[in-house]
Amino acid sequence: MSAEGEGGRGAGRFVFRALPQKTFSCLQDRDIADRLLKWSMQGRITAQAFCFDQQFKPYQKDEFLLAFFNDQSVNSGLKLLSSSGRWTTLGSKVTKIEATVVPCTQISMSFFDRLYSEGIVRETGTIAKCYDDYYDDILISDQLRKVLLLEDSDHYDLFSQLDREEFLFCLFKHFCIGGALCQFEDVVDPYLETTKAFYKDLVSVQKNPETKEIHTISTVFRVSAYVSINNFLYGILRAVIYVT
Repeated sequence: MSAEGEGGRGAGRFVFRALPQKTFSCLQDRDIADRLLKWSMQGRITAQAFCFDQQFKPYQKDEFLLAFFNDQSVNSGLKLLSSSGRWTTLGSKVTKIEATVVPCTQISMSFFDRLYSEGIVRETGTIAKCYDDYYDDILISDQLRKVLLLEDSDHYDLFSQLDREEFLFCLFKHFCIGGALCQFEDVVDPYLETTKAFYKDLVSVQKNPETKEIHTISTVFRVSAYVSINNFLYGILRAVIYVT
């Protein structure tokens, strides 16, 4: 999901408008669609765009996100995957949100080169195998999933805690783990290519006119939304929202 600013029109409540004409090429790509099907993720990922009428400031994140979920066009149009696997909409007033900023500083897929240097992935792109293990109900049969999931693995510290919080890493891990009936890859390239396509589509970058360095200008949030029913809070949504 995304929200894209239109510029400022003064103080007051944020107003949002759906942008149905906005498409995401990563979700239109046939090769990616085939991979998502193989990874048991097809039909379980969506992206929507909304514009808003004021300048966004990071310190306003709670106010902004609460206004976002309770805006009429968002509340009735934002797609929500139910526990039964069907797409629905919010349809209820959100009374509480919990939002954390997801770091989004990486601009290159060289971030994952360390997988090759430590033998997790061979020079050919083949993912090194390991003895079967489990993390919760997830089968771990290769070194890549071992690095991603098992804190006591020999190479877990290949990525620091800060690295693991990066949006780029989160996307990569999400695709590598896949859904409940995921058919895992033997080579790493499909994971890297899919991660790159989504990241490029979702995150905006800008070149500094003075230093000529490229940096990301998107703010990414991991959000949980709650509604109040009979004085009890119920979680109804977990999502990633980015503001450009």
